[in-house]
Amino acid sequence: MMIVKNIAAVVLALGFSVATARAESEFLDRPAYYLEPLKMMQIVNPADKAEKSKADLTKSDIDSANAKRRGTWEAPAVKVVGQKPSDLVEEDRIGTYEQPRWTADRRFPGTRTYVIPENKIEFEYWLRPTIPRSGPTKFKSLYEIEVGLPYRFQLDLYYVMEWKGNGGPKSNGQSVEIRYALADWDKIWGNPTLYFEYTFADGEPDLFETKLLFTGEICPRWHWGANLSYETELAGSRNHEYKITGGISYTLIDQKLSVGAEFEAQMEDKAGSRGKYDKALWVGPSIQWRPLPQIHLDFAPLIGVTGDSPAARIYLVFGYEF
Repeated sequence: MMIVKNIAAVVLALGFSVATARAESEFLDRPAYYLEPLKMMQIVNPADKAEKSKADLTKSDIDSANAKRRGTWEAPAVKVVGQKPSDLVEEDRIGTYEQPRWTADRRFPGTRTYVIPENKIEFEYWLRPTIPRSGPTKFKSLYEIEVGLPYRFQLDLYYVMEWKGNGGPKSNGQSVEIRYALADWDKIWGNPTLYFEYTFADGEPDLFETKLLFTGEICPRWHWGANLSYETELAGSRNHEYKITGGISYTLIDQKLSVGAEFEAQMEDKAGSRGKYDKALWVGPSIQWRPLPQIHLDFAPLIGVTGDSPAARIYLVFGYEF
């Protein structure tokens, strides 16, 4: 419960920061005559001249301040020396790391890519049913807050729930995730990014997961991502899970609709039977639809293609950028 309270406190603090920033942005966007009283106050009180008031800000200053608070879908494009501009808005370079605009949101439900721009805050809801070849369906849902931090860091906080069939929801704990991109975009091939996640499980062993993320652009409209993953239980049967995931995406409508395909290959063993792996492989289509600039919906129904694999694993993700 203490961890849940801490996560709630963080979410409230983030919400307060966003509200404050928006209020200040609206103030700066007002016509000049709204700011005249500030000029008069400065004349009446000369001691305040040492501190630059909002009335003295130049248009460049205001534009610069507002740019920091814009959504990633409307952030100004950055000109990259030697980079031919794309005809697609989603492939414009934005932010401190000069990354493509499409990387600011999750493009592949099962495959992570790079980090989000600093100062960005986004909420995501996940639903992931895994359908076995026999027995009840296993459900997993996640409530996530993503925060873009300086120096190519990203912080994610999750509340996780798992249940089977009609047994009803069962709280499974909370997760904390940190990502770190090794360089600004396109400085290293594949834009490698380190990923670490710790899950505080309720009534079950805690989990630790690490990943190496890769992503990039093949050519205009074509994007890709791949992950190498390792997850272990820290007690109990000490399951070890090894996974390779990947995805490819093609943009049909700029900033609106993209389609592609994804796969997951997974091996798992337990203490006392190391080297005897339960194996699974899923492959299927994926789609991303953006009904509004700040909203993305991702859907990937993956089908088990080997006899040992569950029949299907389905991803549905809703994301909203503040």
